Amino acid sequence: MTDTPVASGPVPVRSRIVEVLSALMRRPRAAFGMAIIVIMVFAAVFAGWIMPHDPFEQSFDGLTLSGAPLPPNRQFWFGTDLLGRDLFSRLILGTRTSLIIGVVANGIAVIVGAGVGITAGYFGGWIGAILMRFTDLMMAFPALLLAIVLAAIFQPSLMIVALVIAMVNWVQMSRVIYTETRSLTERDFIQVQRSIGSGHVRIILRHLLPHLLSSIVVFGTLGISTTVLLEATLSYLGVGVRPPIPSWGNIIFENQTYFSTAPWLVFLPGAAIVLLALAFNLVGDALRDILDPTLKGRH
Repeated sequence: MTDTPVASGPVPVRSRIVEVLSALMRRPRAAFGMAIIVIMVFAAVFAGWIMPHDPFEQSFDGLTLSGAPLPPNRQFWFGTDLLGRDLFSRLILGTRTSLIIGVVANGIAVIVGAGVGITAGYFGGWIGAILMRFTDLMMAFPALLLAIVLAAIFQPSLMIVALVIAMVNWVQMSRVIYTETRSLTERDFIQVQRSIGSGHVRIILRHLLPHLLSSIVVFGTLGISTTVLLEATLSYLGVGVRPPIPSWGNIIFENQTYFSTAPWLVFLPGAAIVLLALAFNLVGDALRDILDPTLKGRH
């Protein structure tokens, strides 16, 4: 008994997006995650209007008489750091840094990982073997250690950090997409397209990619939380975003010596990191169930 060809015609993208968003909003945890993401994106985009103080201004008004940071108060809602700078304003600007790196790095990782996985899975043979052996080689290196080495070699900046994170995060996507592509290429509707002489590009774009899109979206969403955590780790270790550009990771690094006397300087940026990573994980898990409930069982 042969497989029934899966329709691969035009998909009403707008109605599908509305359907998925409605399904997300009916799930309390996913709705909570979406709300956090919307708030974070709003803060990142409109940081210049939201920040109550200049995040780079060092003020004696933000320090106690002994020179220690001020605790949260009416003037400085989240207190001040060791240089008298408003922590609330720096966290808002750090939101922009984390989101830019998270989205850009994960976007590059998704494109590279999906491209390698589809190419290896569709063509197979020596092309697939070489690409998958290279993927296995990259997976053998500890991601954090490799990221630290790469970040130490290049001069850190927003784009360099994003590229470094992308270089170590594409391998998981590649392996997943490769497995699914190999399965799809054995289906009758792909074999039919090959038999009638359809070109490789047409088969991949018109018949393979629509069936892989749900997996790409799910793993792309979940991957943002990983990139945010990795960026914070690199910045904390001093090989990520460098001051004076505020990042949640380097804010913790700068103020860690005050952990016992001014714990808010560490807890608040740490809570922001956890909250954003949790939000993307909640939305990603919900998307996985909505777009393809079998994904959870397979991976």
